[in-house]
Amino acid sequence: MTSDPFQHHTPLIAPSILSADFAKLGAEIDDVLSGGGDFLHLDVMDGHFVPNISFGPPIIKSTRRHTKTFLDAHLMISEPLRYAKAMVDAGADLLTYHVEAVNDVAATAREIRKLGCRVGITLNPATPIETVFPALDAVDLVLIMSVVPGFSGQKFMPEVLAKAETVKRRLRADQRLEIDGGVNADTIRSCLNAGVDWFVVASAIFDKPDRADAIAHLRSRMAGA
Repeated sequence: MTSDPFQHHTPLIAPSILSADFAKLGAEIDDVLSGGGDFLHLDVMDGHFVPNISFGPPIIKSTRRHTKTFLDAHLMISEPLRYAKAMVDAGADLLTYHVEAVNDVAATAREIRKLGCRVGITLNPATPIETVFPALDAVDLVLIMSVVPGFSGQKFMPEVLAKAETVKRRLRADQRLEIDGGVNADTIRSCLNAGVDWFVVASAIFDKPDRADAIAHLRSRMAGA
C-alpha cells in the first residue's frame, strides 16, 4: 500500500475496484492491498460519456473511510469540473479527466488543481495523442486508455503503446504515465517496455481466487521485461 505513489519511481499496480464485489467492498479492498496492490483506481462513469454507470462520490467517501491508501479517481464523465469538488471532498487524491469531455484541456487541469488534489489527463484509443500536449505542463499524470472505456474485462489494444512511447518522452521526471484497460500477465510487459509507470488492473486481479498470487504474477512478468 502506497501513501503517495508520485514519490516512487518503481512500477506500481493499482487494482481497479470496478471489478470488485461491491457487496463486500471493504473486504475486497483489504484483500488487494494486503496482497500487494500499491493503491486503488476508482472508475467513475456517468452513463453519458461512456455507456455504463458505475459509482460516484458516495463510494469514494466509503472507500476513504475504510482505507488511507492513495485514491486515483478516473472521471469518465461528461462534465468533470461540475463534479470535481464533490470527488475531492469525498477523498479522491487524484482526478483524471478525458480530453474528449472538455473544451480547454489546460484550463480544466488548472481548475481541478485549485481543489488541492493531483491532476491527470486521459484520452480514448481513437483520440490522437497530440490532444493532451497543451495540458502537459499543468498535469501530474497522463493516462493511456488501452480499451474503449466503459466496461471491465475488455481486450487490450496494443496499438496504443505507440502513444505511450510518444508522450513518455515529453513527461518530466515528476510526472507519471499510467495505462488502463486489458492489463494482465500477457500484456503488462509490453506496457512497461513502452514507458508506463502505473498499471491499472481490474479483472486480472479481482477475478482470481488468490489476489496476492495474481499481483505477484504480474510483478514477475514485469521483472522479466
